[in-house]
Amino acid sequence: MGSAELRLQTLAQHFRPEESVKPPPPPTGSASSDSTTKRAAVLVCLFKGDDGELRVILTKRSSSLSSSPGDVALPGGKRDEADADDVDTALREAKEEIGLDPSLVNVVTVLDHIVNKHGVTVVPVIGLLSDIKAFSPAPNAAEVEAIFDAPLEMFLKDEKRREEEREWMGDKYLLHYFDFEADDGKEYVIWALTAALLISAASAVYERPPAFLERRPKFWTSGQGAPPCPRF
Repeated sequence: MGSAELRLQTLAQHFRPEESVKPPPPPTGSASSDSTTKRAAVLVCLFKGDDGELRVILTKRSSSLSSSPGDVALPGGKRDEADADDVDTALREAKEEIGLDPSLVNVVTVLDHIVNKHGVTVVPVIGLLSDIKAFSPAPNAAEVEAIFDAPLEMFLKDEKRREEEREWMGDKYLLHYFDFEADDGKEYVIWALTAALLISAASAVYERPPAFLERRPKFWTSGQGAPPCPRF
């Protein structure tokens, strides 16, 4: 067993969903449904590849979607009122989008959230798929154009990576772009929020920072003053 797998086991042993994944109560005077629509969760679903390395399941969003069409994303979406917590949201969305049975996933931990461009709090849930052969991908054509997987550790390496400096209200930050060619020859670009979530996940699992300067935008943490740019 590799060190990354041991790290996942350790995280799983200390994972307490009752302390980690329940959203905060809505502010006084606001509707509970508003709190729900302002929260989302994504599933960072990991499995062991043929060569022993940890890989993560990703999707290419349908080109017909109104939000981020054709972009690479992690399975996930907005919280439903019926969802018990962030883990519930991530697993439900993964089932709806790619046909992943929640019973196949061992939830390991929940990472710090990021506030996206719409002011939605996005919570990354790390899960381990112990038997990849038990997963039969079934993409929801209305939402998902393709399902593929990539090595998690690539998001810590300064290889096949580009960056773009941007500025908002005096805050200079970097957007990271990772170029990836899947086994079937198709090429994908993993960037912006999805790249940031995967950098965080890889850093937590491998217990080391990326080999490059990350420099995130401040509004990803605060949710205040996000630029009115349709894609960032």
